[in-house]
Order: sequence, then structure tokens, then C-alpha cells
Amino acid sequence: MTQSNNIPVSEVYWSLVDKADKKFSKIRDLPYYERNRYDTYFYKVFKVYTQLWKFQQENRQKLVEAGLKRWEIGEIASRIGQLYFGQYMRTSEASYLSESYIFYEAILSREYFKEGLFQDLNLANKQLRFLARFLMVCLVFNRREIVHQLVNQLKLLVDECKRTFQETDFKEWKLVVQEIGKFLKADTAFMNIRPLRYSLVLEPHPDSLPHVAASVTKRNLRLRDAILSSYHHNEVKFSELTLDTFRMLQCLEWEPSGSFYQSSGTKIGQNGAPGAPGPSRINHSQDISDPTLPPNPRKAVLYRPSVTHFIAVLATICEELPPDGVLLIYLSASGRVGQAISSPSGTGTSIDTTENIVRNFQSHNIHSDVTSSSPFSCPWDSQNPSSRRSKGDCISYHTGCLQFGSRGTGGFNCIYPSDLIPFTRRPLFVVIDSDNSEAFKSINGAEKGEPVAMLLSPSLSPPAAAVAESSRHPNGSLFTIFLTAPLQAFYLLLGFSGSDIEMDMYNKAERLLSSSLNDWGMTLATSDTLDPVWAQVLNDPFLRRLLLRFIFCRAVLTLYSPTFNKKEFLPECLPRLPVSVLPTTAASQTVVLQIAAIFSATSSFIFSEAIRLPENTHSDVESMSSS
Repeated sequence: MTQSNNIPVSEVYWSLVDKADKKFSKIRDLPYYERNRYDTYFYKVFKVYTQLWKFQQENRQKLVEAGLKRWEIGEIASRIGQLYFGQYMRTSEASYLSESYIFYEAILSREYFKEGLFQDLNLANKQLRFLARFLMVCLVFNRREIVHQLVNQLKLLVDECKRTFQETDFKEWKLVVQEIGKFLKADTAFMNIRPLRYSLVLEPHPDSLPHVAASVTKRNLRLRDAILSSYHHNEVKFSELTLDTFRMLQCLEWEPSGSFYQSSGTKIGQNGAPGAPGPSRINHSQDISDPTLPPNPRKAVLYRPSVTHFIAVLATICEELPPDGVLLIYLSASGRVGQAISSPSGTGTSIDTTENIVRNFQSHNIHSDVTSSSPFSCPWDSQNPSSRRSKGDCISYHTGCLQFGSRGTGGFNCIYPSDLIPFTRRPLFVVIDSDNSEAFKSINGAEKGEPVAMLLSPSLSPPAAAVAESSRHPNGSLFTIFLTAPLQAFYLLLGFSGSDIEMDMYNKAERLLSSSLNDWGMTLATSDTLDPVWAQVLNDPFLRRLLLRFIFCRAVLTLYSPTFNKKEFLPECLPRLPVSVLPTTAASQTVVLQIAAIFSATSSFIFSEAIRLPENTHSDVESMSSS
């Protein structure tokens, strides 16, 4: 950037700051959907911040002499980190997440907000907000060691601020600390033994997946977009990311090659500051980007949107969906009439504490929606699709629904299955995790063009996994855990905790499960009776993995003694899958028997008399138990 010799450096700098602030305030309020429309906005604001960052680097001494404070440099770096994270949330491109981490890590290592921290309440709040935002980035980026470091810093800083600024109420920040504590307690190291993301180290390369015969399907669709949302009373969350949506978000991305198993150990340069793009800056994005992989599916994580907002997002994404694309809709909420749910405010008109603090640009999706305590979806009655009076009249307004807000407002805070039907003109893959999931069966046969693929959770959680007055496991939804971390779900179902795990047993079970899932995948791909709805998505690695894990979940819950032959405890899918992968087949029963035997839990399941452990498996299990 050139400047006239007559204009002081400080004036040029503050002019750039003002320009950047104005552009940032505009982009901060843009939604995460309608990405194509707003791409140019991001590049414009990022260009200004790149100029600003480069200018302060080149003129640092003069600017410091003119009164520039270190925290003001930190503020610019923080804004750039927010821009990158916001663009990651909008596009799901991993390189943006990596760049966000770089800038936040530099702020941490350079301690930009430390000087005068306990003399200036405003500065203390800047440091607190920075730590909360960096926590979110590290959670999503799977930098767990940094997460725990940041949590400790946040706790200490909040306590010190309470002592220093005694007249100020830090109750909100105490709640933030409690919230992240609950999140980490539920999302333990046990839940992250292996990455939730799709790892080529552990799972088949997309090019190696078996292809479905052309006689079964005429097209191969790809997961291009996803809408993820959950709402349960007092559910575990951090900011606007609930535990269930966090797991689904991770599950629908590629794992950086090798990064889960080794730390790069790279540090910020000697000056400690992130630089403008160029060869002098360490490229952490090499750790997370793999040019041989397709891009991540784009995801819209909606936190307690109003029903109208949810439908607007759904309509926009359907409009943008490529011709070969599938849209995944994941909804997790209660639909039980007798179970009261209230919004945290009691009125549904205020936003939770933590997202007020952290969301500043990290949660555009509901930034001005004051009635947004009600994310979406309400299924209808569990009537048999074949016995409906009319395919067009698929749901009564008064039948079951998913509750995304306070009760007593009619259908205002609900999404009914009929709300999704207009969007079945495009291919949809719907996952419903609810005690009223079966209501969504009404969609089957009522579609407007494209048959919908549906995975529906059980209406009740298994007795061993249930907690008092709740259908949800303390670690999150058991059905969602089966879809995102199936072996951990199996372990939790048996009543074990993560601290009980023996890694030799776990690794053996993991290998067996991976092999079994691949066998089921081959069975589906070669089946003459596979419904075209499943056939057209089977070559997508993310959707294929969800479907195969569903098959495992269904087999486990079908054979589990407390839920044996009890329909309310079993998940369902529509259209139906081939008979060859039913839980009652010898192959399915053998898979469950082998995994249960590894954990000495065969007595917890009911198998057919003819089902026996294969000889080699039996000897392996005996040798492990005696070692």
C-alpha cells in the first residue's frame, strides 16, 4: 500500500483500522448459508485486514511511538482469526480452520492482552473473549492438549478478575467455565480414541469403495451440504455447538492425513506474530489439507433457530445444491408430549450466556433472531406409510413433532415432517434422533420428486444407558454416538465407562468392527434388492459410513437382552434395507457375538442357538483374557 509523504503513518494506520472495522461489522452479521452470494464480502474484508496487518508490521516502531498499544495489535490478529473461523464455518474448508488456529496461537504465545490486564476491565474482557474463541477453534481443530491448557487459563483468569474487579459481576464467565467443563467431561479421551473425522489411515479410500451395479442405480450422488441442529433441555454444549452437533460436524469431514497421530511440533516464528501470507510464515495448513481428497461437505450448524429461520436456511441450501448433491438433515430433539422443555430464559426470547460472549462472528446463523430459542422439526404420528389416507395429507398439525423451544405455543416451536416435504424435490438424507422419530415415517411415499433416505432413532433409550427422567445418555445421544463412534457406543451400552477400557481389547474390537462394516458395505453394493435410494448414495464415503454404522447399531440393539424384540428400543430406516443385512442373519449375529466376546459380555445378548464363535476368534479371546 502506498501513501503520501505528507500523511503521518499513524493517520494512515487509523484510517485503515476504521475501514476494516466497518467492513468487519457488515460481514459479522452475514449468515453461514447463502455462501455463494457472500463470498465476495469475505474476500473484501479479508483484503483490508491483510493490508492492515502488513502495514502495522512494516511500521511497528513508528506506530508504537505514536501510541499504538500491544492489545490493539492483538485485536487485529483476533479479528483475522475470527474471519478465518467464520469462513471455515461457512465453507467447511479445513485450511481456513488451520489459519484461524495460527493467528489465535500467535496471540496466546505473544500475550498481546497481558499488559495492563488487571488495571483495565475492558482489556480483561478482551482476553476472556479471546480465550473462549480460541477454545472453540481448538475443539473443532482437535487440539485437545491446547483445549485443556486454555480451560485452565480461563479458570485462573476469571478467579483473578473476580478478586481484582470486585464491583464487577463475573457470573457469566463462571457459567462459561462450567459449560466447557461439562463439555469436556462428556467428550472424554475415550470418546476420541480414534478421530470422528473420516481417516484414510483407518478407513477405505473413496476410490476403493465397491461400486453398485448400473442395473440398480443410474447415478452416484455425493454429500455436498448438511444442516445440523439439536435442542434438548440442559443439553451439553459450548457456545452454540452442542455435543451431538459437534460430533456430527466432525463425522462429516476428512481427517488430516496423519495429523491425529502425530503433532507437528511447529512453533510460531521468533517474532511470535502471524504474518501476511507468504513463504516466511509457517504453513500449518499442510497438516490439515490433502489435495488428493475431495472438499469437505459444507455444513450449517443451526443453534436454536426459529422454525421460519430453519425453513429459510433449508430452502436456500436446496437452491444452491449441485445437480449431483445430497443434503443431509440431522435433527435431534424431544418430541414426547409429556416431557416439558423450556428455553433457558423461560420465554424463548434471549440467547444463552456463552454464545453472547463467544459468538461474535462465530455464530452468524441466528445473530438477530430474538425468538430463536426453537430450532426446528416436529414429526408427525407414527402411522404406517402404506395405511395413510392420502400421500399428500401426510401429517396432522396436532400429531407428534420435534420440540425446539418452550411448549404452549402451538406449532410455533416445532417442525413437522410435512415441513420437509416441499424440499423433497432434491435428494435428502434425513437423520432424526428423537423419542418421536417414527413420526417422520409419514414422509415416505409423500415426497415431491426424490424419495428420502431416512435413519430414525429408537423412541426409547436402552435401560442400561438411560438416566433418571431422561432418554439421553450423560455422554450425549446414544444413537448419535453409534453413528459417530460406534465402538464407544457399544461399550457405553454395556454400562462401562471410558476409564474401564483396556486398549488391547479395544483395538482388537476396532479391527473386527471395521472389517465387519466393510463386509456389510460389500453385501449392500452387490445386492440385487438394494433400494435405488440407498444405491445412489452408497459410493459417498460419509453417507456410506453412517448407513453401515446404523446397521451395526440396529443389530446390537436388536440382540441386546434388555431390548430384545422390543420395537420401541430399535432404530429404523426407510426405505428398507436388504434382508441380507438384517440383525437376525447369521452374519450380523456373529459380528455382535464376536465383539461382545472380546469384552466378556456375550451374556448381555440373546443369539440364535446355531450362532457360535468362529474357532480362531474363540482362541484369540481366550489368549487375551489369560494375558
